[in-house]
Amino acid sequence: MNDTRDPEKHVAGQNVEHDSSASSHVEEGGRHAGQGHEHLTVKTALVYLALCLQYAAQMFNVVGSGAFARNIAAAIGGADKVVWISQAIVIVTVVLGPPVSQASDYWGRKWFLVAGSIFGAVGALILARADTMGQAIGGQVISGVMYVGQPLLIAVGSEILPRRLRPSAQAGLNATGGIGGIAGLLCGSALTAHNLYGWRNYWYITVALTGVSAITIAALYNPPPRPEQRHLTWRQKLSSLDWSGYALLAASLVLFSMGLTWGNNPFSWTNAHVLAPLIVGIVIFVGFVAHQTFFKRDGLIHHDLFKKDRNFALALGCFLADGMIFWQRTTTTPWRWESFLAGLHYCITFFAGIVAAIAIHFASKFTKRLREPIVMSFLLFMIFFALMSRATLTSYNAVWGYPALLGFGFGWSLTLLITAAQMSAPAELIAITSGLMLASRSLGGSVGLAIYTAIFNSSMSKHLGHDIAAAVLPAGLPPTSIEPFIGALMSQNQALLAQIPGVTPAVIGAGVHAMQGAYLKSFEVVWIAAAVFSGVTALVSCFFINPTKEFNDHIDAPLVVPTEPDEK
Repeated sequence: MNDTRDPEKHVAGQNVEHDSSASSHVEEGGRHAGQGHEHLTVKTALVYLALCLQYAAQMFNVVGSGAFARNIAAAIGGADKVVWISQAIVIVTVVLGPPVSQASDYWGRKWFLVAGSIFGAVGALILARADTMGQAIGGQVISGVMYVGQPLLIAVGSEILPRRLRPSAQAGLNATGGIGGIAGLLCGSALTAHNLYGWRNYWYITVALTGVSAITIAALYNPPPRPEQRHLTWRQKLSSLDWSGYALLAASLVLFSMGLTWGNNPFSWTNAHVLAPLIVGIVIFVGFVAHQTFFKRDGLIHHDLFKKDRNFALALGCFLADGMIFWQRTTTTPWRWESFLAGLHYCITFFAGIVAAIAIHFASKFTKRLREPIVMSFLLFMIFFALMSRATLTSYNAVWGYPALLGFGFGWSLTLLITAAQMSAPAELIAITSGLMLASRSLGGSVGLAIYTAIFNSSMSKHLGHDIAAAVLPAGLPPTSIEPFIGALMSQNQALLAQIPGVTPAVIGAGVHAMQGAYLKSFEVVWIAAAVFSGVTALVSCFFINPTKEFNDHIDAPLVVPTEPDEK
């Protein structure tokens, strides 16, 4: 397979001549396509481990933003804005991920990765020292810049290894991401269990992790310059970027995400604060689609991404659904468990995901198939949510086993959807392919979070007050104490509960049981919705094509370019 990375294809309106030296890196990759094992050096292994460390650090932060956001609000206030702790990362990733991915083809991958980790460390430090919710959200906005490098992590992880190892490369990244998630959940749960401000130490640890990841990438990852880096001038590079596409995409997705996030939090869906950004965002996005379809065929959504087969388009849509499923899992718990137990419950998903990623490494070697495990992953999601929707307050043991199904699903879907997209795309577009994939997943998370939050809040408003009143009034609580009792119960304020007239241990017990029941009823509706999304996506994923011929020894971007022997 010949590598087609050519600067001329990336410079709109430029007649650029390039000599043999400018494309030697590409030609070397093509000439040695059948000898990928020669490039599996210690240097390659160290760079791959550095990528894994950065991936784990990113997962440590993103898990904390979902799992411990309410701990932050409990300490510094701003509970009505807590969703922005997670959404800040989502919006920055969606808006900046694809442009940075495209820019890395012209300026190289390295310093985008290093700079992203530095931003992550600075943002984590701001969050750790935050005294207001605004400061905490601002810190996460800055940390969000770190995630624009995530597409480059998965692109570099694939392009420095033989194509036959791409499932293994993505599996390794996801496995270390799982380790970062487990470490984050257990560490954060322990830090916040008995300390109102324990989350500060959690983000101090994040500072250290992201700082170390920046240093390791800077020290270890020194690839040969890409042809576009050394052949094109700054003016040519800048003119090659799709500036109009960036502007349209950024404006549409920021407005759309803001409208979704404000829906029922705190504004109603019919409020102008929600409708205006939603409608304007959708209109601008339609303009973006028209621009990329009819006016900019080699822009952000490069048309060559869809030429080979249908796998890229399918992977893009399935990854959006995968994001909707993932954010449902990271932002909800089945019961109001104490912090450590809730964290441990999430960890089962990550443990299973690590096992699934390891299994993919071996399975892909022998089967060279992607479609069947992708379909199975979404079927596992559907089964998990269906089982959770039938859970009761007495299903304590069962719900500790269900997350293993979800973990196996994520272990396969994250690994193989990325692999399918990368193998479907031209080699020179692997970075933008990865950027669009992760932007799609982040957008799915934003949409899914808004949908699940709206469903949950609607159900809670229907059941919470009614169910608690029905339980505590027969237990002896005066009707005049219902409203303050519910408020104190929801905030878990024991001192305030003791001051409410008519409150007894029996009343508190009845109220807690009713509150848990209301939570479970509300989660049930959310889980049913997630099961439907998963089932539909499983059907769609049946149309993937197994790219068996792509499992070869070709390396798209070897770290060490061999020297051709002199011809005699």
